[in-house]
Amino acid sequence: MAVRKIGVLTGGGDVPGLNSAIKEITEACWTENIKTVGIRRGWEGLTHLNMDDPQSRQRYLINLTRENTRTIDRTGGTCLHTSRTNPAKMKAVPDHLSASAFPKKETKTSVTYDMTSQVLKNVEALELDALISIGGDDTLSYSSILCAQGVRIIAIPKTMDNDVQHTEYCIGFATALTRAIDAIQRQRTTIGSHERIGVFRIFGRDAGHTALYTSYVTSIRCAIPEYKFNLDKMIDLLLEEKRDNPSGYSLVVLSEGAEWSGYHVREYGEPDAYGHRKKASVAEDFSDEVKKRTGEETTISDLTYDLRSGEAAFIDKLISCTFAHMAVESVIKNQSGLMTAVAHGCYAMMPIPDSKMGPRCVDVNSMYNTERYRPKYFKKAGLPVFLTRV
Repeated sequence: MAVRKIGVLTGGGDVPGLNSAIKEITEACWTENIKTVGIRRGWEGLTHLNMDDPQSRQRYLINLTRENTRTIDRTGGTCLHTSRTNPAKMKAVPDHLSASAFPKKETKTSVTYDMTSQVLKNVEALELDALISIGGDDTLSYSSILCAQGVRIIAIPKTMDNDVQHTEYCIGFATALTRAIDAIQRQRTTIGSHERIGVFRIFGRDAGHTALYTSYVTSIRCAIPEYKFNLDKMIDLLLEEKRDNPSGYSLVVLSEGAEWSGYHVREYGEPDAYGHRKKASVAEDFSDEVKKRTGEETTISDLTYDLRSGEAAFIDKLISCTFAHMAVESVIKNQSGLMTAVAHGCYAMMPIPDSKMGPRCVDVNSMYNTERYRPKYFKKAGLPVFLTRV
């Protein structure tokens, strides 16, 4: 079947490289004489769009052209904007629709609606031959639902956590690492000037790739969600390192989901559309323990939202552009249910992962030194550039 029109959306958190992907999808489609419709605000665009309302169409739709995407890759974020909307679990139905039209699920604390039928209706009304969704685990999980409903869909993985199954790389990872490394190296001077222990908190709710790879090239300690460390041992290692350092300081980077034995990261606030609550700062809690047990001064730095701001680094631009053309090629081949990926160090098309698989986690045995709380550096010959295989 000839492809005449495709839709493109970005969901979940923004990362540098999204605009590069959007631009190159548009370019590839222009080359093949395919119309490209940008759907704004992720899955919300397909749940809230009212095709009978010109203002709604203006809010949620944009025709993507070579002209209006020409320079978007020079900035971070996503020109299509984004949201954390889960059409299968909507807390409220848009005003122009009746809640009674959608399956309802009630619990003791909430009521949600499955608006998949409305998404399918809008996909049909837009006359989309296919959809390209760009996102992390949550966005991709709903992509699988639509695929099962018969929508031709191709996914592109993005997340700074680099924890999507079936791929060794997700858009946003390299830029996040580059920014984290730069921040840590710059702060060495002030932490050293005051002879403190520097504690850095970084993205990584369920997987420790961002902390581990940051640690890998900065030669500092790290803690990851996949392994509960011993608090006394970690503090002793940091004190030993501080004593041995001519500048009198030491550093550690903690994933936001890292924990030590006997400690659980506290959560707060309402769950988002995918059931995630905000995590309290493990860096704050760890620093309190350091001060209480040793009297040492600490400096805490949260390496979070600054890592996803600004222009993408080279690796993210390269992979975003390549993923974009791979996605369009798959659409043209009438493929569906696939995701662009890096597998065994090579570009590949892989199945969109089943959400039941959970995040792709660090292989502790091969990647993490549980005695020294550092990455493992040996036995890397023959591995892909990102040191892991899917």
